Amino acid sequence: MAVVQKIRCTVQQIIPYGEAVYTVDLTAERPVPRFLPGQFLHLALDPYDPSGFWPDSRVFSIASSFVQRDSLRISYSVRGRFTARMEKELHQGQKVWIKLPYGEFVVDNTNDVVLFAGGTGITAFTAFLDGLKPDISHDVYIAYGARRRNLLIYQDMIEKRARDIPRLYVRYFIEEDGGLQPARICSEHREIRGRLSVAAIWPHLRNSKDSIYYLSGPPMMLKAVSQELRGLGVDEGKIKIDAWE
Repeated sequence: MAVVQKIRCTVQQIIPYGEAVYTVDLTAERPVPRFLPGQFLHLALDPYDPSGFWPDSRVFSIASSFVQRDSLRISYSVRGRFTARMEKELHQGQKVWIKLPYGEFVVDNTNDVVLFAGGTGITAFTAFLDGLKPDISHDVYIAYGARRRNLLIYQDMIEKRARDIPRLYVRYFIEEDGGLQPARICSEHREIRGRLSVAAIWPHLRNSKDSIYYLSGPPMMLKAVSQELRGLGVDEGKIKIDAWE
């Protein structure tokens, strides 16, 4: 496990997607420590004095590739005081502090896995997906949900990976106006209208009982999906939850 380091970074770019959802690209002043896909960082907006205490911060999954050592990417939606400050205060060229790496929410890529991602919870899986090899010998399923299609902010990357990796299977869940309706496939592009649902992909899992299930997203989504998995007889030890709020 890498030793936690504190590093000053410059805000390189802020990408707004609408509905208070953003991606932030950071350039580090020195190479960042090696991290595992699924780990997270602490971001502080206020100045940090190494002789004093670490300032107020919030955790974010590291969305960028683990092979990049000079830059980092995070994504967030505005939920609470700290992210409201980020939306108001962050700007290109600003100096911020991070400390990393943290966390044990690391996908075991030796088993069939099913990844459930709600909203910006997808960032817990992007580094893992980016590092997948085309010749993997196990199945990887990803169920990625958002309120609207434009908020599937990592869809382009996932589509590229799906074209390269025959055993990567993808379903997108788009709530839109049908968010409270039963999930149903509504197009030929792997899109399902409705909230993230285990039932909608369960028949397509070739090894549902022995797969490992990883969940990342807002609390209500984590609760609903984990309850659905237990109801289908999935062993508690095979449900891994990244409680990022």
